[in-house]
Amino acid sequence: MKLEDTINSVNIADHLSEDQLVEIGTQVVEGYNTDEKSRGEWNDNIEQWTKMALQISEEKSYPWPKASNIKFPLLSTAAMQFAARAYPTLVPSDGKVVKCKVTGSDMDGEKTRRALRISKHMSYQLTCEMEEWEEDMDRLLVVLPIVGTVFKKTYFDPEKGRNTSCLVMPKNLVVNYWTKNLDDCERVTEIHEFSKRKVTEKMNRGLYRKVDLGDPSLQEKEVSKSDPHKMAIPQEDETTPYTILEQHTFLDLDEDGYPEPYVVIVDLATKEVLRIAPRFTSEDVDVKEDGKVVSINPQSYYTKYSFFPNPDGGFYDIGFGRLIGPINASVDTIINQLIDAGSLSNLQSGFLGKGLRLKLGETRFTPGEWKSVNATGDDLKKQIFPLPVREPSQVLFKLLELLAQSAKELASVAEIFVGKMPGQNTPATTTMASIEQGMKLFTAVYKRVYRSMGKEFQKLYKLNKMYMNPEEEVAVLDEPIQQSDYMGDEKDIVPAADPNASSQQERQAKAEKLLQLLSLGTINPQEVTIRLLEALEEPAIEKLLLQQPPPNPEAQKMQMEMQMKQTESQHDIQMAQAKMQLEAASKEQEMRQKERIMQMDLEYKRQEAVLKARVAELEAQQNMQASQMQHSMSLQQQQENHQMEMMKGADKHQMEMRKAAVQTKKGRSTKTKKE
Repeated sequence: MKLEDTINSVNIADHLSEDQLVEIGTQVVEGYNTDEKSRGEWNDNIEQWTKMALQISEEKSYPWPKASNIKFPLLSTAAMQFAARAYPTLVPSDGKVVKCKVTGSDMDGEKTRRALRISKHMSYQLTCEMEEWEEDMDRLLVVLPIVGTVFKKTYFDPEKGRNTSCLVMPKNLVVNYWTKNLDDCERVTEIHEFSKRKVTEKMNRGLYRKVDLGDPSLQEKEVSKSDPHKMAIPQEDETTPYTILEQHTFLDLDEDGYPEPYVVIVDLATKEVLRIAPRFTSEDVDVKEDGKVVSINPQSYYTKYSFFPNPDGGFYDIGFGRLIGPINASVDTIINQLIDAGSLSNLQSGFLGKGLRLKLGETRFTPGEWKSVNATGDDLKKQIFPLPVREPSQVLFKLLELLAQSAKELASVAEIFVGKMPGQNTPATTTMASIEQGMKLFTAVYKRVYRSMGKEFQKLYKLNKMYMNPEEEVAVLDEPIQQSDYMGDEKDIVPAADPNASSQQERQAKAEKLLQLLSLGTINPQEVTIRLLEALEEPAIEKLLLQQPPPNPEAQKMQMEMQMKQTESQHDIQMAQAKMQLEAASKEQEMRQKERIMQMDLEYKRQEAVLKARVAELEAQQNMQASQMQHSMSLQQQQENHQMEMMKGADKHQMEMRKAAVQTKKGRSTKTKKE
């Protein structure tokens, strides 16, 4: 088939050969079985989490028949707490579910008016026309925290003649476990169960091929583990449904080597292809100049709602079932052990010796009853041996408290969040801060749900663009809307709910803080009032706001004249004030100039006095140095004179000594000569 023929065909399967249909049917069923096998372990976990959340108690045979089997509601409480907070936050009671943003310049306000029309119309569609939407959202917010992943399918239903966005349970949408992204997935399979009457209706409408599927038969499956009553598998009758596979996959029907996106509907039992429809339009096809197809953008029908991303990289995200399920199972085990220990301690048992002459068989006592036996008290003590049992362990009880507290912290289910009042002396600010910190986990999940809701609303926006009658005007709250309003970008569509406001009280607190800022005069009072009324979820806000009548032209003219006179008088007053300020500034400048001159004179005189004192000090230092030099020189001269005199005296003494020595020598020589 040519690509144009596949786009315009109602059911492509009517134009294919039998061999092609057999090949496609086999391919669809084999792909479904492969994907179902990849998530087998996850399916088993779903059964356990569902049974735990439903508080289903089965009869136990260990450690004895009909032993205690209490189910502690940790998982159930966490799921109900999340749903109770998320539902009124994400789906407000005033019906404002969708919000259209305004991007770019909007000088004339036309974009704002268009955004308002789209917001009202899409909110009306979801809450009024699509009757199943709000109920499915309620169910989604209960299932999501338990399982971790839920899906919504948004499409145009030709049987209802309108857009539909219905809930798809995670077990009914089969995707390979290691798929990364739902939009880029190569194969997505939804499991339907249609009765024979519904399949016949679809064949009569031309939606399905008219083929003989035989009588529907029950698929081989075990009794549900979550069934508390062990109900038998229903018998085959006229209401037994067919198991129909709706697979969103890729097929190369035009044989150009590039597979195109299609929706293939196959009966699982017979592998008969019932319908093949394209998942694209001519606008989604990217073609080269030579006519060769480059790529095709497939239309995505499904939106994935995520609770907490899977750390192992798998497609199916995790919820409280995986996070606190093991802790819940441990708590159940400890509680049952404590109860069984109490039963053993209260209802004693033991051994009877053969020496005690009693009738064999079971013997029971009623309160206040005494039985007569043919034995003495000493024989009773010797022949009756009770089993040694212990009372319920305090250690197990402490461990139970620890596990329960850990699970509550993980699920953010504290006492203050379930309605219990804090201490009497606890300040309100402390209580609000504690609630805010405890709501961090819920706020993060709200943002993920908020993001998924935006994608779902964008799909609905595209459907309105494609299927809304161009000549039809829909009056929603006195705002007519046409198909031309939906020709903008679908990325402007976002949910109206605030993901950061987790409760009505918090939204009201934010609006009341805006009221406190009105005194600054920089905030629009009417806009603040509108936001406060929206936080209070008051319907028909427009009726509560005062509608001001148009002003009288004469009164407006008189008001303008008065404003002009007032402006002139204010101008004169401002000029006079400016003149006075200028004169005062001039006088002040002159005074400052005189003060500067006086300060300069004083500074000059001070510096001159300092210089004179410095010169006098230098002269005194010079005179002192001169006198010191003269004194030192006179002392030196005196020392030199004294030394000279001493030297002269010494020389004279030496001369005299020499003369005396010479005379002595002469006397001795004369005496010698005489002798």
